[in-house]
Amino acid sequence: MPTDTKAQGPLRGVKVLEFVGLGPAPFCAMLLSDLGAEVIRIDRPHAGGGGPAEILARGRRSAAFNLKSSDAVKACLKLMKSADIILEGYRPGVMERLGLGPEEALKANPALVYGRMTGWGQHGPLAHAAGHDLNYIALTGALDAIGPKDKPVPPVNVVGDFGGGSMYLAVGVLSALHHARATGEGQVVDAAIVDGAAHLMGAVHQLDAMGLWSQPRGENLLDGGAPFYDVYACADGAFVSIGALEAEFFQLLIDKLNLSDHPAMQAQYDAKTWPAMREAFEDTFKSEPQSHWTALLDGTDCCFAPVLDTEHATDHPHMKARDVFVEVEGVRQAAPAPRFSRTPGAIQGAAPKPGEHTEDVLRDWGFSEAEIGTLKNAGGLG
Repeated sequence: MPTDTKAQGPLRGVKVLEFVGLGPAPFCAMLLSDLGAEVIRIDRPHAGGGGPAEILARGRRSAAFNLKSSDAVKACLKLMKSADIILEGYRPGVMERLGLGPEEALKANPALVYGRMTGWGQHGPLAHAAGHDLNYIALTGALDAIGPKDKPVPPVNVVGDFGGGSMYLAVGVLSALHHARATGEGQVVDAAIVDGAAHLMGAVHQLDAMGLWSQPRGENLLDGGAPFYDVYACADGAFVSIGALEAEFFQLLIDKLNLSDHPAMQAQYDAKTWPAMREAFEDTFKSEPQSHWTALLDGTDCCFAPVLDTEHATDHPHMKARDVFVEVEGVRQAAPAPRFSRTPGAIQGAAPKPGEHTEDVLRDWGFSEAEIGTLKNAGGLG
């Protein structure tokens, strides 16, 4: 899969080396590839994986190196000379011990952007501790704000790994690339999930500062405390969401539900009425299946959407009309985002097998046949 033949998007021509890890860094690499960058995965020899089901590794070529070999380390440093961006997601110090840390990399290429993805960050008391998404968002206050009154609920790994991690890494390396192209100066981007997740909480911090987030979890405006911003069960066990925060949208919702004359609906933001308001919404939505409410409310200004699982989300007319989901070799997945009017992105192919393109990558990135032969003989290639 020579990715450059399929590359399109605003990042076409940008060259990225991804030292393969888990979770947030691969997601960032996928995003950059979807937007046209040439991303090369630096894999371990004989690693498993690859194929259409490995969605987070789509759109790249893979080169495998035995990084215990000094020749392989030198080869990676030579690749860095031709790269614009490095992505790595190891614990602090791992790349340094390999001889591929920022000091060596920026010496090889002073304009290089060196993106580092961790949970806790490159420094601080927890920097070297193990952790996962749930732990990182727990420390930032984000987890405490999510879930019912009795306990916080893990919000899959979207808030930390991908929202607070991958997206901030992408913004960071692209911002640093803009600076590097203007000045010739590369730099290190320290993208920590705790930093990003805390930053994502800006709206909650604002509400708190305004005195609008002072109640325990499940009793505030946007955490399920307000009955007009919540999820309700239907007669068939499925759920619907409503988010009618504004007065005109709330009025339309209660008109559609035939609740306009209900006493609890007369003062939307009077929290004393919320228990009775919630009970009315619960009874109403429980009276009919999800399909009934979708037919009645979908596409209106009631701020309504049915709660769909990943399978049924692909069948919703709006998602179909926008081609939000596509198939790559029979595997359903999200299309590239965001969208560009002049330079649309594209999925450059399914995930490669580790080491599938090692020699092709080396040739394309300036290695001679003699150099490739030397690497082979020294045991540096996978």
